[in-house]
Amino acid sequence: MLIKLVPGNSAGTVTAYYVSSTGDRHDEIDFEFLGNVSGQPYIIHTNVFVQGNGSREQQFYPWFDPTANYHNYTIHWNPTAIVWYVDSVPIRVYRNYESQGVPFPNKQGMRVYSSLWNADNWATRGGLEKIDWNSAPFVARYRNFRARACKWNGQPSITKCAVNSPANWWTSPVYKQLSSAKQGQMKWVRDNHMIYDYCRDFKRFNGNMPPECFKPQF
Repeated sequence: MLIKLVPGNSAGTVTAYYVSSTGDRHDEIDFEFLGNVSGQPYIIHTNVFVQGNGSREQQFYPWFDPTANYHNYTIHWNPTAIVWYVDSVPIRVYRNYESQGVPFPNKQGMRVYSSLWNADNWATRGGLEKIDWNSAPFVARYRNFRARACKWNGQPSITKCAVNSPANWWTSPVYKQLSSAKQGQMKWVRDNHMIYDYCRDFKRFNGNMPPECFKPQF
């Protein structure tokens, strides 16, 4: 999806682009864009829910003005991993370690959603900055949505969508591991623009870190 975010004073707003199943034990893969007061950077917020459990947040400052032009935000989800891309640059990978007891979303079909909502109880500086309704309306612009996906037809799709075959292009070897060049791009983003990683938040988890935090993701 190409998205141009809310310009000006967007404090308290969240623009979202994500895929999700339904129900209390839903799966979800998120791009959320946390607004800010004029002149301060947006925050690109990513997360993955499995069976209703999230708490896997990573956040980044964009290295560009996301309100000036459209930028490409891509969620690549296959049996091997989830990769979040910004303008074809990978910023995060969450690999499938289900065989080692790490939850991975692969048993529910998901739909694509977008929204622009009031989250001023937490989105900007932990809720300190509230929405300035005098700046309304708040407008985010979307265009050129492109879905390249395996159609969900119920439980048989769990196997059908994951099998290695020419028809399932997303299972080909090129999509199972980032190239050296892509890994280099991602390292640059994470070294210079990542501002929060749940795998480094030892206080939050009282030292009981999620098991995927000890496994290579790239």
